[in-house]
Amino acid sequence: MDDSLKLISPSDFPPLLRQIPDAPKQLYLRGKLPSTELSWLSVVGSRALTPYGIAVCKHLIEGLRGYPVVIVSGLAYGADAAAHYAALEVGLPAVAVPGSGLHWNTLYPRANVGLAREILKAGGALVSEFEPETKAADWTFPKRNRIMAGLSRATLIVEAKELSGSLITARLTVEYNRELLVVPGSIFSEESKGTHQFLRLGATPVTSPEDILVALGIAKRDESETLTSLREDLSDEELRVIEIIKSPLSRDELIQTLELPITEANILLSTMEIKGLIIEELGVVRIR
Repeated sequence: MDDSLKLISPSDFPPLLRQIPDAPKQLYLRGKLPSTELSWLSVVGSRALTPYGIAVCKHLIEGLRGYPVVIVSGLAYGADAAAHYAALEVGLPAVAVPGSGLHWNTLYPRANVGLAREILKAGGALVSEFEPETKAADWTFPKRNRIMAGLSRATLIVEAKELSGSLITARLTVEYNRELLVVPGSIFSEESKGTHQFLRLGATPVTSPEDILVALGIAKRDESETLTSLREDLSDEELRVIEIIKSPLSRDELIQTLELPITEANILLSTMEIKGLIIEELGVVRIR
């Protein structure tokens, strides 16, 4: 893992970032920027993500597993951290753009320094235009938001209050002529009032990972191709489950076929559901 601090010039920026009218003059970088041949997606939202928002973020990013997608976010609490963790979980490249400099003593928020190191360990990157020892302040976040929007082909808003900072990223996304994607939320939730504003103005609603793939111009793989790309990451027990449920079975039938202790089988199946490998609907377990 190379976590040394480097200074890069516009000639080394991802091309999309160079295209915005207020592009930074330089960037500090830790780690390695993912390939620009991949589709970069910014994921932003509330710092006080609701359980619904957490579940949505995890579900949508898990659905991008194995696709040529980079997850960009801001390392903050809430949606940012949820997006980074979900990307790491499914093996997608992650890029964090914090609202501070990249010196380890000033990186913000302090609670997510460990997450930043995990991103680097997984081969991702930290990026900032601020001098390394710049502390986070009210003015730094809008500036970093334009970098997230500028790096990405599309921005996904998970949840946002009426006056959320995420709406700055959303506005910039539209100004840069990039795709603005919005997750519909509860009409009773304060955390969805901001996102619903953009739906009324014509943002693309996202209710499945497939909606994101369409917005990024990525063709959905058929089931067999997706499983092939995942196969090297599966344990022997997980592979056996996949083979068994090529024809969907009830949970009880599946557990009986596995011939494992019930507790052990339930843990295995629950883990596979969390990973997005299988889904259980109306008592029937099938490949996701």
